[in-house]
Amino acid sequence: MEISEILRGAGLRITRQRETVLGFLLEKGAPMSHAEINGAFTEQLDKVTLYRTLQALAEAGLVHQVQGPDGAWRFCAHETDAEGCPGGHAHFLCLVCGKMICLSDQPIPRIEVPEGVSVEGKQLVVYGKCAACASK
Repeated sequence: MEISEILRGAGLRITRQRETVLGFLLEKGAPMSHAEINGAFTEQLDKVTLYRTLQALAEAGLVHQVQGPDGAWRFCAHETDAEGCPGGHAHFLCLVCGKMICLSDQPIPRIEVPEGVSVEGKQLVVYGKCAACASK
């Protein structure tokens, strides 16, 4: 599916910035920080534009945030889970090098919440050493 179709399907206006950022996150398939996202482009976006673009994509349910080891938020593209919640997959975080990996094939299990509670999202981060750090 084309990026423009994904944006249009989410009810967003199509802009070059939204297409570029969403396309990059879909291609990477891993949580990326603001700096990593912006550093990937030869023509960088100003910080405000990047923040607003990520916010619009998150509000539309096209990306979600996951907190990295340094406390900074990272963003990754995703589909919603079976319950319609954003962030419907787990992540792996290497405690040595800080690398984060989407575990897209590992859905977050359904959790019973108290009656009347509205779940807005889910996050599950598994910690350990990545293959490269574990082999050292």
